[in-house]
Amino acid sequence: MKKLNYKKLNTFIVSDVIRPFYEIRFEALKVIKLKNVAKRKNPYLFKAKNVETAGDLAKNILDAFLSSQEETIFGDLMENLAINVCKQVFKGKKAEQAKYRSIDLIFERDGKIYIVGIKSGPNWGNSDQVNAMKRNFAIAKKIIRAARGKKTEIIAVNGCIYGRDNQAYKIDKKNKDQNYYKLCGQSFWELVSGDSQLYKTIIQPLDAEAKKRDQTFKDLYAEKINEMTKDIIELFYTKSRLDWDKIVEYVSKK
Repeated sequence: MKKLNYKKLNTFIVSDVIRPFYEIRFEALKVIKLKNVAKRKNPYLFKAKNVETAGDLAKNILDAFLSSQEETIFGDLMENLAINVCKQVFKGKKAEQAKYRSIDLIFERDGKIYIVGIKSGPNWGNSDQVNAMKRNFAIAKKIIRAARGKKTEIIAVNGCIYGRDNQAYKIDKKNKDQNYYKLCGQSFWELVSGDSQLYKTIIQPLDAEAKKRDQTFKDLYAEKINEMTKDIIELFYTKSRLDWDKIVEYVSKK
């Protein structure tokens, strides 16, 4: 086990997490058009929220579009951060996706092999998706034992970037190879780094770099809201009011 190089860590967070995250957000704001996203959003939801002005509708549509993108984008970037941290400390490797489905990271620690499927938060999937992950854990264990020996101790982990789970060890009564740990937040980051405080440490460079880029994002965001507000008025206004018949027809008429 090596000590984590925090200078390298901070550099990686800036160059491989925050910068690409904002670049993707900037690009999304530049190219998004009302006609491209309005048909993919639920007009009944906006009406249920009592949206009455073009500006409010533009904001609701744009925010829904951005939030649906951001969780996935940022989750992927934070997954890469976790793999990079584990590579520094435990020589962890990104798993071959064609060979190990549901698994993102493989590493050795304390004489054990860890296979880790990384998710953004603890509430990431339904029962079918969780069962698929468990089956893939069992398959991966067989592959590794075939190469390393039957007595190889392999620990399967569903690692979550944030959150918590009060019952970490998940037991499958029918197949012990489908047993796994669900480690979230502090427990996950400590597993891949050996540092119990890393989950808080990584906030600092995220905060510093985000502040540098946030104003540019806010300026682009305001421009896009104004542009989409104008388009909504042209498309969906009747007698200076939102015409919900037009909006529903635009989204759903056959």
